[in-house]
Amino acid sequence: MDWSSVAGLLLALAGIFVGHALDGGKFASLVQPAAFAIVVVGTAGAVLLQTEARTFWRGLSMLGWVFRTPPSQREHLAREIEQWSQVARRDGLLALERFMEGTRDKFIEKGLRLVVDGIQPDKLRSLLETELSAFETRQRQAARIWESAAGYAPTIGIIGAVLGLIHVMENLTDPSRLGAGIAVAFVSTVYGVGLANLFCHPVGNKLKAIVAARVAQYEILIDVFHDLASGDHTRVIDERIASLLARA
Repeated sequence: MDWSSVAGLLLALAGIFVGHALDGGKFASLVQPAAFAIVVVGTAGAVLLQTEARTFWRGLSMLGWVFRTPPSQREHLAREIEQWSQVARRDGLLALERFMEGTRDKFIEKGLRLVVDGIQPDKLRSLLETELSAFETRQRQAARIWESAAGYAPTIGIIGAVLGLIHVMENLTDPSRLGAGIAVAFVSTVYGVGLANLFCHPVGNKLKAIVAARVAQYEILIDVFHDLASGDHTRVIDERIASLLARA
């Protein structure tokens, strides 16, 4: 569990609620199901409209990374690279085939397969860079739904405010119903701006950082596979490992 993310979200919410209470406000006044439905459902619909369904659901599934960041595999990967280098130098590239069966990472599996198949180093690099580009595009598009939500939420909040004011105008002759309409109008704006700036923007930025870290890791792997296919000295591989660990 990434407790800093949990603490950050709780701190942001506490700041709003405590500030509201210090000003004499009540928590119940911020609980407006109508405003919540307008902002959250409306924002989700707007994002889904502009995004492919599979990208939308992938972006939602990535939300778990914010509070439970995928553990770093750099040290484990560094040990694996060292093994590949030693085995390739001692037994030849074909001996790397056994490592393909022990990995769940499709990118690593493909890289090892290309090395074992004897693909020319430059062609191998080109194929893996194309694979990495496709991976990065998929991941960034999924993470981008949170940026889109942050852009739409405040505007949807304004729509909720206008709807609340319309409700007020329709009930000017009934003072008992004016309060609810005014509450929806103002709380919708709070929900929209709060959702964008306290949740969606931070989530989008953190997911982009996680994706960037994974891409950087795969970029080093491309260099490693190129070195293996080229038959470079193990010292070159050691430098790649040092670079990988330096980014941890």
